[in-house]
Amino acid sequence: MSIKRRERYVFVFMVVACLLLTTHMVNATDSDGDGIDDATEQTLAETYAPVLYFEKNEKVFPVAIEYHVSNSNLNKSEGGIPVLIDVNPSVEELSDYTDISENYYLDNRKGTIEDDGIINDYRENMATLGYTVYVHIFEKNGETFIQYWLFYAFNQGTLNTHEGDWEMVQVVLNETGRPVEAMYSQHVSGQRAPWGEVQKSGDHPKVYVARGSHANYFRYYQGKLGLASDYVGKNGRVLKPDAYTLVLLGEQGIGNHISQQNWIDFAGRWGDFGGEEDEVRGKRGPYGPAYRENGDMWAGMEWGESLPSLNTMWLRVEWFFYHFTTIYLAILALSLAGIIFAIYRKHKKDELKKPFLYLLKIDGINMRSIGNILAIIGIIVAISALFYQWYGVEINIPEGSYKTPGPTEIITIDGTHGIQINLLEEGKGMIQAGAFPIAFSLLVGAAIIFFILGTIGLERNKAWKKYMMRGVKFLVPVVLIIVAVMSFGMLAFQLNETGASAEAKEDAVEIINTISSHPFGGDTALSLPDYGDVQVTWGMGPGAYLLILSGILLIVSGALHLMAVKERE
Repeated sequence: MSIKRRERYVFVFMVVACLLLTTHMVNATDSDGDGIDDATEQTLAETYAPVLYFEKNEKVFPVAIEYHVSNSNLNKSEGGIPVLIDVNPSVEELSDYTDISENYYLDNRKGTIEDDGIINDYRENMATLGYTVYVHIFEKNGETFIQYWLFYAFNQGTLNTHEGDWEMVQVVLNETGRPVEAMYSQHVSGQRAPWGEVQKSGDHPKVYVARGSHANYFRYYQGKLGLASDYVGKNGRVLKPDAYTLVLLGEQGIGNHISQQNWIDFAGRWGDFGGEEDEVRGKRGPYGPAYRENGDMWAGMEWGESLPSLNTMWLRVEWFFYHFTTIYLAILALSLAGIIFAIYRKHKKDELKKPFLYLLKIDGINMRSIGNILAIIGIIVAISALFYQWYGVEINIPEGSYKTPGPTEIITIDGTHGIQINLLEEGKGMIQAGAFPIAFSLLVGAAIIFFILGTIGLERNKAWKKYMMRGVKFLVPVVLIIVAVMSFGMLAFQLNETGASAEAKEDAVEIINTISSHPFGGDTALSLPDYGDVQVTWGMGPGAYLLILSGILLIVSGALHLMAVKERE
């Protein structure tokens, strides 16, 4: 090759290289000035976009914020009184309201927290609204944070109801660009997990969204064991990344995002503001992404590091309680099959004598007959206990925002509904506490049935032990209730899930500690800042006393049978 031709090739190569470099420099735009070019942000957003699993009864899904803004009045709360600022606010003008102390808020005109107006309007327009997920990407201390922000038109959770709802899923990449951790928001807190413990579809993390509250969980069976009492599942709508629109967000501050994203700078609430009691009860709309949790969520690192880690052992417990009814019924069926088979074998060996139920062997005035009579009465008493309250807490607040019409139940434990709590919220009534999602009647009722069946063909010298053991087991629920009440104080930390003020949480903790320190019952007056004068009464109900009576009857019955055996010997 001649020197001139070689020089010509070198010249052409240099021209092409310059063109390619120039093209890359033109394309490598960084519109939000965060040090990551837009094309890279788009690639990252698409690579780790979550797969969202919803519970079957979910009513609202992630939507573009324009839906909420176009249906809302821009108001300002002055001393609890709403002042109209703009009946038709634009997204662009929202950046004019950046003072968080001014109490601005977007109040949806389609309904209130007392009705389903907003939900119904959303459902009517859902087909045309589609699904939207916002993505905020930035670097800090060598790590890359990918935040997926989801806006819902309405929050209808177990413990709180409010207009608008902002939730977030965060994926963290290390210095080499490898994903190392994920953080999911849950109410006012959340949970973190190493990337290896995150369920994924390829590189897409799976997110299980709680019905109504939209808290995000790492497993479909989480949420039940907690004060929030979230219903989670994978039995409803599934939104894969190709089902929703990804919208890249800029940074906070004018000039760091396009004008259509001026809502990022809005320091008001995304929902009705209400009064002071609405803040305590979680009825106020949330702050937007840049202001949630005082801006810590938007900053990423500080918020994520404050979250509790996913606990593998606790996951097993949650899995068990989520599937408890299925597991219990399966064990029940196997046990029943075993009893029936044992009865069949006795029948084949001609070992069954009338009356087949040992319980019904009553033949005069003797210890065995009296024991059986007491056992039958004990079973009837135990069945009756299922329909009465086992434990209760009443509260009487004569004045203030939480005024009650007299003594009002706030905690009940019974055989039919398990544990229930009353949030003193109008229209809510009693709700099932998530920590104990079991109807105790299922346990006690099945135990009674098996006890009765277990006396078919029962041998005389084994009856006393069976009767006494059943009597002791009838006492177990009462013991567990007392232990649970004594442990109430350990659950006080879960009050963070309610979004209540610090003062309200302190008040509630004082009530809880007072009850847990005297679990058998009591009656006291408390003076609490957020509630005023409060009269609290608590203790065991008639159902607990009936269980105790039934246990004693069975134990005495067993003792009489033992005496009859000894006498015969």
